[in-house]
Amino acid sequence: MLGGEAIEIQSKDGFTFGAYHASAHGARRGGLVVIQEIFGVTDHIRDVADFYAAEGFETIAPALFDRQEPGFETDYNEDGVKRAIALAGNVNWDHVVMDLQACVDRLKEAGPVFAVGYCWGGTASWVAACRVKGLAAASGYYGRLIVNFLDETPRCPIILHFGETDKAIPMDDVERIKKAHPDVPVYLYPAGHGFNSDRRADYDPDSARVARQRTLELFRTHSG
Repeated sequence: MLGGEAIEIQSKDGFTFGAYHASAHGARRGGLVVIQEIFGVTDHIRDVADFYAAEGFETIAPALFDRQEPGFETDYNEDGVKRAIALAGNVNWDHVVMDLQACVDRLKEAGPVFAVGYCWGGTASWVAACRVKGLAAASGYYGRLIVNFLDETPRCPIILHFGETDKAIPMDDVERIKKAHPDVPVYLYPAGHGFNSDRRADYDPDSARVARQRTLELFRTHSG
């Protein structure tokens, strides 16, 4: 992977938050906002940003919990999960949208901007597709709380990915999403929650590979 750098971004209300930035390798296909899991901008999320940078996307992975706990990053252990869940539960979604908008605005001058998110970030990808201006397309992985936002309609193309054996997301919820938005492609994989992360027990390399391919195809289709 190429490796990136820590940067700061200022939101519309003046709040400054941290982010990981990786420059596009070779011909720039567009910009990409990589949206964190509940665990923060971890090594895994930075690796994801580096992967897409190697595919030609200038990436920004914002630290979206900075408004509560600046620099938050934790492991997948029991204590880390408890802390992460507490932060995620206290999120102000208007602030999340504002901060994601700041990321899109920073990237949009040099071409189309996309979003991809994982776990909590999968829900944030859905919310971004519905509320953030300037996104060309989005991809959301195992967003458990998407069902709370089914009354909102995406402004841009979005695809969703879920694991069939995900203990955190009932298949009934996935069916609710499909019924409410039949035009949104929803892909199911023979895997559990977090199947994209090689740091997690439910990592499934085949499912991760196929989901990445579908995500890249979506972005390339809408790259102009």
